[in-house]
Amino acid sequence: MLYTSTRGIKGLVTSACVIQKGLAPDGGLYVPVHIPTLSRDEILEMCDLPYSTRALRILSYFLTDFNDSELYSALVNAYNQKKFKDETTPLSIINNRLGILELWHGPTCAFKDLALQLLPQLMTLSAKKLGDERKTVILVATSGDTGKAALEGFKDVAGTEIIVFYPNDGVSDIQKLQMQTAEGNNVKVFGIDGNFDDAQRGVKEIFGDAEFAKELNDKGFVLSSANSINWGRLVPQIVYYFSAYCDLVKKGTIKIGEKINFVVPTGNFGNILAGYYALKMGLPINKLICASNSNNVLTDFLKNGKYDKKREFYHTMSPSMDILVSSNLERLLYYMTDSNAEKVNGYMEDLNADSEYKINEKEVAELKKIFYGAWADDEKTKERIQLMYMVNNYIIDPHTAVALSALNDYRANNQNDNHFTVVLSTASAFKFSKDVLKALDKNYSGDDSSVAAMQKLADKIGGKTPNRLKNVTEKPVLHSEVIKFDDMRQKIKDFLFTEQ
Repeated sequence: MLYTSTRGIKGLVTSACVIQKGLAPDGGLYVPVHIPTLSRDEILEMCDLPYSTRALRILSYFLTDFNDSELYSALVNAYNQKKFKDETTPLSIINNRLGILELWHGPTCAFKDLALQLLPQLMTLSAKKLGDERKTVILVATSGDTGKAALEGFKDVAGTEIIVFYPNDGVSDIQKLQMQTAEGNNVKVFGIDGNFDDAQRGVKEIFGDAEFAKELNDKGFVLSSANSINWGRLVPQIVYYFSAYCDLVKKGTIKIGEKINFVVPTGNFGNILAGYYALKMGLPINKLICASNSNNVLTDFLKNGKYDKKREFYHTMSPSMDILVSSNLERLLYYMTDSNAEKVNGYMEDLNADSEYKINEKEVAELKKIFYGAWADDEKTKERIQLMYMVNNYIIDPHTAVALSALNDYRANNQNDNHFTVVLSTASAFKFSKDVLKALDKNYSGDDSSVAAMQKLADKIGGKTPNRLKNVTEKPVLHSEVIKFDDMRQKIKDFLFTEQ
C-alpha cells in the first residue's frame, strides 16, 4: 500500500515513511491510494477471533511494509491483559436498539489508548526499516486524552522524545494531573496559555517550518506526530468498528450483512473518520452520527457544507471536543472531491486566509448520505448522564452523553430508522467525576478534590474508583510550566538540546 498527500505533492510514499513523517511536506495529510474492501464472508470469519487478530486482519491491508509476524507481535504487546484488562473493547447491550462500545479500558482510561499503545511500536519498526538513526521527536497537541495516552505509550521508548502541549484551562482536573505527573526520561509537558486550537496550530506551524526542521536534523532529530494527523494513529481506530460489528453478530444481536448506525463524539474528526474508512472497506454501516458539544462547527458543516471557525469558543464539560479546527476533516474532503488535491488545497487556503470555506452542493449531498450532525450543550449533556443512570443504571462520561443526546436528535428526525445503533464511549466517567456528580445531584458543590470526587462517584453508583486514575493523584507533579504560544519552538529546543 502506498500513500499520497491530500494536497497533491508529487510522489508516493510507503506506510513506514508515512508513520515516521506524520504530516506530508506540503502540509497535507497522508491517505492510502486505494481503500481495500472486505467481503461479507471475510467479516464473518473475524467474528470468532480475538481483538488482536481482528486488528491484524485490518492493519495488514494498510501497513504492507510490515510482515504479519511483526504486526502481530506489536499488537499483542499493545493489547495484552496487563494493559487492557478482560476484553479490549467490551460492548454493553443497553436495549434492543442500543449498544455502548466501551473504548476506555486501557492504561489511561480513554479511547486514545487503542492507537497510542500501538503507534510507538510501529514507529520503532518504521525507523528500522527506513534505516533512520535519528531520534524521533513526537510533538502532540492535546485537548485532554491524547496527551496522556501518548505519554504513556512513548514513555522510555528507545530512540524517541515526546513533547506534549495542552490548553492550561481547557482540560479536566484529572486529565491535567495525568499529564503533569507523567514519568519517563524522554517526556516533557507544557501547558499553553490558550485553547486547543492554539496548541494544534502551533504544532502544525512547527511541522511546516523547514528551517526549524533543518536545525533539528543537524542535531540528530526528526519530527513526527502522535495526533490523528498521523496515519499510524488513525488506522488502528478502524479496527474497533469492525470488532463492534463482529461482537454484535457473535451475540446474535444482528445478522451478518445487517446495517447498523454508529454515534461518535468527536472534535478533531479522527474518531468518526475511522468509521468512514470502515464503511468504505465494506462494513455494513447505515449512518455515521457526528456528535458535537457547543463548539458545533462540525454540526453546521454537515448540514450546510460551510466550515466556519469564526465563532465563540466554549469551555465545556466535554473538553476533549472543545475544538474549532477539525484537522482530519481534510481527509474526508479529499474523498468528497473525488481525490481532487487541488480543490482540497484551495479549501485549506481559504480556511487559513478567511477562517472558513464552503463546499459545493454535490459534495454536501454526498456528505448527507453518510453523515448526520447534531450537538448538545452542557445542560443537555447533564440530562443524558442523569437519564442513562436513572433508566439503565449505567454511568457515562460527558462525551458519551453528548453522543447519546445526538442520537436522540437523530431519532427524532429519522423516526423510520430502526437500525441497531452503537454509541462510542470514549472515556471513563471517573475522569470527569465532578461534572458527572453535578449531573446526578444538583446540590453537589464540586468543591471536592479530584480524589474525593472520584470516591463520591464510586459510592453513589456502588462501584470502585479505577486504580489507574486514583494512583495519579498520589504522584508528584513533574511538569507544571505554562508557556505562551510564541514560545513553543524555543521550549522544544531547550528540552532537546539541553539533553545532549
